[in-house]
Amino acid sequence: MSDRSDPIRRAASGGQPRPGADARERFRAGMRAGMAFVIPTLAIGISFGVLARSLGWGVAAPIAASAFVYSASAQFAVASVLGAGGSGVAAIVAAVLANARFLPMGLAIAPALRGGRLRRALEGQASVDTSWALANRGDGRFDREGLIGATIPQYVAWLVGTVIGVVGSEAIGDPEALGLDALFPAFFLALLVSEVDTPRARVVVVLAAALALALLPWAPPGVPVVAACVTALLGLRVAR
Repeated sequence: MSDRSDPIRRAASGGQPRPGADARERFRAGMRAGMAFVIPTLAIGISFGVLARSLGWGVAAPIAASAFVYSASAQFAVASVLGAGGSGVAAIVAAVLANARFLPMGLAIAPALRGGRLRRALEGQASVDTSWALANRGDGRFDREGLIGATIPQYVAWLVGTVIGVVGSEAIGDPEALGLDALFPAFFLALLVSEVDTPRARVVVVLAAALALALLPWAPPGVPVVAACVTALLGLRVAR
């Protein structure tokens, strides 16, 4: 396993199963490991709920998004672009590009999944960043039970956090005044730091950020985000 996943494993080291553990034990170990991320996931979910309400999404839409989309990166990308006045197309493109990392992640985890196409597709939804890293055995194989077990508590925390944010948005107040708006860029920064592990990757990130900053003064809302995502994806593909 790459060094960039070591901090995640160390943070949840108490949830690692013993060698040769059966499926149930690996599942329980995955759930214990996933519990380490419940609090931050809950906090980010609350932030999304409050932000969505402040943008006029109502009650049902943000809860449904968290229940069925279950992707902080995509949901925050859509909320940010729409909140800035961007178009629906720009919001969707930004969300797709933000989640493009799940394509190679899904291909890597696919051999470990079971059943027919529908079941495998459903099991593949458990491939969130932390669970994917925890399930990586380091030899090219993945622990299916650990992956699913680690995702369950995080999914519950994300959905519950969204509900708290939506229902209690008036009591919670302005997300900017409470600093909740900082959770979104902090979340993406954490993802970014885990990926820029080579000099070429760092150059690509700098170029993408520079392009976004250059477009901000005159480009329509959402376009700088989309342009930066495209630049980063193309640049990292060339770099590798």
